[in-house]
Amino acid sequence: MSDLSNRSSDDRRRREAVCIDTSRIYDACSSRDCAENLRVTFDENSQDIIDDAEIIKCRDCDIAAVSIDLDETPFNRGYFNVDISFYFKLRFDTYTSPMAMPRTVKGYAVFNKRCILYGSEGSVKTFTSTLNTCGSDRPEAPQYTNPTVKVQALDPVVLDTDVVRRCNCHICCCTSFPDSIRNAVGGARFTDDGEKAVLVTLGIFSIIQMTRDVQIMIPSYDFCVPDRECDCSDQSPCSAFGNIDFPTDEFFPPDRDNLNCSCRDRD
Repeated sequence: MSDLSNRSSDDRRRREAVCIDTSRIYDACSSRDCAENLRVTFDENSQDIIDDAEIIKCRDCDIAAVSIDLDETPFNRGYFNVDISFYFKLRFDTYTSPMAMPRTVKGYAVFNKRCILYGSEGSVKTFTSTLNTCGSDRPEAPQYTNPTVKVQALDPVVLDTDVVRRCNCHICCCTSFPDSIRNAVGGARFTDDGEKAVLVTLGIFSIIQMTRDVQIMIPSYDFCVPDRECDCSDQSPCSAFGNIDFPTDEFFPPDRDNLNCSCRDRD
């Protein structure tokens, strides 16, 4: 009888509904972009190295910063134009001759894209209290319940690198960079006056989500209580290394037939 009563109390606790304040995803999309012939911008010292190089190879590329601009779509209530600017940092190995030691330079490129997502409507002002133990409470500025955009992206794949004479480059290179990138180059001045221009083609995978703060009811099961104690034992480096499984798969990569993948025919 006691087991039955305990089971029924557990069921009631699991069926309890609680109200939470959280962000709900109203719309989302995945994107596969091929950004062709992006002009790479260098600072003055790096541009001089590019001009003297006979061979230029792209070593790697990563996303340095992302800017997001959000505007309501005219005549389409609840929808928003999302303008996204990806700022890429690229590293190049430059060679003055095939047998020379490479010199590495950094450059930056920009890719802009736009998508339209549904973010619903609402312009409620939200005020949040804060605890101030050092004085009297101060008035809080309102926060508007406009939707927000979240961008998730992988570092791009470098598909192609091309070097052309500046006089043959018809790509606009008048790029303004955010302060985070200008600070990363130590205040060096970007230039587009070099003899050579570097163009890259990048493959970019991203997921774009539009969220809005809402209050929703969800089933509650229990508090998230840790189910194990922290392992604070001090081990010697060799003892810790001995507890690691031998990485057999790293030495014997799987055959193509053993890979679970779906491959589409290329056009």
